[in-house]
Amino acid sequence: MTTSERHMTTSDTYTGTGDAEVATAAARAGADVVRGMYGRRLARIDKGAGDFATEADVAAEKAILDVIRAARPDDTVLGEEGGRRGAADAARQWMVDPLCGTLNYAVGNMLVAVNVALRDGAAAVADPFSGEVFHTDGTSARVRHGEAERAEGAEGADALLVPSSDTRLVDVNLDPPFPGAPGFRGVDLLAHPGFVARFRPRVVSTTLALAWVAAGRRAAYVTDGGDLSESVHFAAGIALCRAAGCVVTGVDGAPLGRAGRGLVAAADAETHGLLMSMIDGR
Repeated sequence: MTTSERHMTTSDTYTGTGDAEVATAAARAGADVVRGMYGRRLARIDKGAGDFATEADVAAEKAILDVIRAARPDDTVLGEEGGRRGAADAARQWMVDPLCGTLNYAVGNMLVAVNVALRDGAAAVADPFSGEVFHTDGTSARVRHGEAERAEGAEGADALLVPSSDTRLVDVNLDPPFPGAPGFRGVDLLAHPGFVARFRPRVVSTTLALAWVAAGRRAAYVTDGGDLSESVHFAAGIALCRAAGCVVTGVDGAPLGRAGRGLVAAADAETHGLLMSMIDGR
């Protein structure tokens, strides 16, 4: 039995036919591949400008596609590695980032995420190494713990995500390019006196940090960029944050979309306001 088949038939991972369960099963299938290939010498696929994919990215995307195709054969899928599969004008499109944090993964760092999102709908972010899957049906956001914790009857195996700024930890994406420079660069935010006084920076270099904002493990996440509202990298994390009740805008404070740029996802309005004042008032 393949990884994708196991996730489509095992009752504790795929309990229905709803989109949230499809997203969760698909993300978990990809995470199984990522975890299984960890530590191997993997061939790299050059994407230019210092970016690359590995065999694990490609294999994880295939496992995710197998799950989505089995459950939603008429839907289109936009994958980070394989591009679009299906009609460009399809009413339903899944966005798949099979391994967010490829550079982390390639050097033996376990801070990675598997992202699966239905545009304007359900989404899931899987942590291959903790076994957690953060998921949403578009209304509420929850976390499903790993198989070992569930087997032990852990409390809150499918617990509601509750954002909180109590950690004061803010993840800032410092990966180039910096399309907002010189107007905005994450490194400028880290040097802002107000930021230093209020927050502590973290650089996880994966959108797993967005799931952590939704879960109360980070106060906020900030990244530069263009329109990220339909990005395969960010779609699942944005969906989680919105469903959990976070404040989500561009770095210019505008709603996400074609007119916006970058991303600020904050646990609450106060944290969002503080960060925006620092970004605007450099």
